[in-house]
Amino acid sequence: MEIVIVLLIAAVLVLGMIWVVGRKRKTDELRHSFGPEYDRTVHELGGHKQAESELEARRKRVEQLNIRPLSTESQTRFADQWRATQAKFVDDPKGAIHEADRLVGDLMQTRGYPMGDFEQRAADISVNHGDVVTNYRAAHRIAQSSDEGKADTENLRTAMVHYRALFEELLEMPINLTDRREERYRARAS
Repeated sequence: MEIVIVLLIAAVLVLGMIWVVGRKRKTDELRHSFGPEYDRTVHELGGHKQAESELEARRKRVEQLNIRPLSTESQTRFADQWRATQAKFVDDPKGAIHEADRLVGDLMQTRGYPMGDFEQRAADISVNHGDVVTNYRAAHRIAQSSDEGKADTENLRTAMVHYRALFEELLEMPINLTDRREERYRARAS
């Protein structure tokens, strides 16, 4: 009888350890995958369990979307549009920021992301681009401050840098390459 009790206790301890290791592995994987968005979600929702449930729900939602890569022609067209938008910044920083926001939205939509409200777009982006979704949120806040007349040129420059980080991630290539370097970059990526 004592042996049965000892074996039962040992089995419970082993199962408990397996559960703890599995839970830690899941947490580590989500933290790695979502980057800073993991901690932001934990803070926003008040705990790891709630945050992990939310992040898993985001993953399931995005898995149902038809996220697709861009054609070479689309990459080039979007990169050209970005360079034109960036060039406008010198003469019209506010206008350039609004154009950058619109261009990021167009790129997201072309890739297959739905264009719901901002928070849903940011949540969707966080699944595959966890390291830059923070930039997207910051750029959006600055653009809103600009609309209220509360952003100076340095704030707008920061927003442009943030939009660019997400834009390059979604474009899947650096924007500032010359045509010949773009061709080599795409050839290596293939």
